[in-house]
Amino acid sequence: MTEPQRVVIVGGGIIGIASAYFLRKAGLEVTLIDQDRMGAACSHGNCGLISPSHILPLTQPGALPQGFKALFQSNGPLRISPGLNFSLWAWLLKFASHCNKSDMYRTGHARHAILDSSRALYEQIINEHGIECHFKTDGCLFVFRDEEHFDEHAKLLATVEKEYDVKYDSLVGDELLKKEPAFKPGATYGAFHYKPDGHLRPDKLIQGWLQVLRDMGVTLLEHCKMTSFDADGGQARAIQTSQGPLEADHFVVATGPVTPFLNKQLGFNVPIQPGKGYSITTSCPSITPKHPMICEQDRVAITPMTSVFRIGSTMEFAGYNTKLSPKRLQLLRNGATKYLREPFGEEVIEEWYGWRPMTPDGKAIIDFTPKYKNVLLAAGHNMLGLSMAPATGRLVAEILTDQPQHMDWTPFRYPRRN
Repeated sequence: MTEPQRVVIVGGGIIGIASAYFLRKAGLEVTLIDQDRMGAACSHGNCGLISPSHILPLTQPGALPQGFKALFQSNGPLRISPGLNFSLWAWLLKFASHCNKSDMYRTGHARHAILDSSRALYEQIINEHGIECHFKTDGCLFVFRDEEHFDEHAKLLATVEKEYDVKYDSLVGDELLKKEPAFKPGATYGAFHYKPDGHLRPDKLIQGWLQVLRDMGVTLLEHCKMTSFDADGGQARAIQTSQGPLEADHFVVATGPVTPFLNKQLGFNVPIQPGKGYSITTSCPSITPKHPMICEQDRVAITPMTSVFRIGSTMEFAGYNTKLSPKRLQLLRNGATKYLREPFGEEVIEEWYGWRPMTPDGKAIIDFTPKYKNVLLAAGHNMLGLSMAPATGRLVAEILTDQPQHMDWTPFRYPRRN
């Protein structure tokens, strides 16, 4: 009998975990490593939304005025502070070039496919393995404080319906308060209820899925930092790590926002910038919302997670800044206070930040690197790593095992094919 193919996955976040799962199911011998703890970065403190509704990227025609304003606004929901960070200036120029309807809809089709696939796969995986992660399928509310912004979003949805199959209900006034009694009376004009969306507690998902990987025979190495590849021509043979060399037939790099630190090893400048987001986790307030929600005008996401309550979001482009900013956290508190009768619980459990891996066109990069033909990069999922993880992992496994892909791989290849 021939030995099974070996694969080493660098990066133990949600994309690396999903890739390990599907590669092991495909019969490969899998080792998953992380320089810290598994799932300790952006996979840990996000708002836990599984969002097939998040089809359109940030690269929308109206994004340029907002971005220009953010250059001069130190404490808005969007903050851009490039300074002398020339890689960020270059990224911003690329981002600006994609802020048109044609690119927006093209990216939307790619995101639609991977989001819908992941939503179905989550249901299968969680049910099959009994992962206790408080997974609920109550949909998500996109909430607006006034009629003007509600109507603007309604016009966008009317256009989107011509391109994609989006399922939602419009709720206005008392109809919305009946659906979600946690809102302050008079604080909201209306909302769009995206029914296929779900939510879960991401740290519980990570814990449960890692146990599944252990039971499947995946090798997990924490505090194991990759330093370089050992190669023979265009083929990587091993990686050097802080715990010694690891040989394999294939390698997957799923290092999210810190991938640009591996530019030299990968052989190209990976177009990812860290988009810093924040969250506050508290105990559940006595009047806890029934539904997760995104308060669009204030860029605040609110998620009831059964055992805890989380407020999150904002976007900060300021490089790899490691400061936990009290001002950014206060923005979250202020935003939630505008909408909810009880905006947070009494006990603050965690205040957190994470870097999202943002690409200038809003699409992930899933492709072999130019330097090594057996090193596959799977990174750059923007704000949707959790939502896109299962389909990404399945696609990675299909590519490495030469199986037919369950969705079109082309939009995620790099350089872009369309």
